[in-house]
Amino acid sequence: MKRTSRTLLVIVAILLIVAVPVISGYNKMIGLEQRVETVEANIDTELQRRNDLIPNLVNTVKGYATQESEVIGSVVEARAKLGGAQTVEERANADAQLSSALSRLLVVVERYPELKSNQNFRDLSVALEGTENRIKIARQDYNNVVSEYNTTIRRFPNSIVAGVFGFDQKQYYKAAEGAKEVPKVDFTK
Repeated sequence: MKRTSRTLLVIVAILLIVAVPVISGYNKMIGLEQRVETVEANIDTELQRRNDLIPNLVNTVKGYATQESEVIGSVVEARAKLGGAQTVEERANADAQLSSALSRLLVVVERYPELKSNQNFRDLSVALEGTENRIKIARQDYNNVVSEYNTTIRRFPNSIVAGVFGFDQKQYYKAAEGAKEVPKVDFTK
């Protein structure tokens, strides 16, 4: 009887030694996965805030710069693409395109001093600038959490737990191809 008790205790101890790291690793991965989703939602919130500001900015510029329809059209088109983006990669590409279009729009504004002095335009510009800063910080937060998550699921023994429970690596928020290039603005038209 004593031998059976000892054997049972050894088996229970071995199971605990195995189970505790598995449970701990699983719970850590769940927590990190939730943080990734939360920070991704924060990016979406800031992108939506920017999307909401853009029509007012575009309409204000339209009133002063009707001949700049190509630049205005590129902002509207880029905004629509961002609204339809589904994945992190699609959002990053559409976001880069919208940022580029907004940069061109703001360069065009330089040609209209009366627009720059318009209070509504100034308020919208300040709000947009603040939103751009929040988007930048949200992207950084997202990539930091994704890095921590991806590292956790790749480390041993978490990699085994991740494989068993289907934890897959998350994609980083990357700038689109060509985002490092300076936008070309042509005032000769």
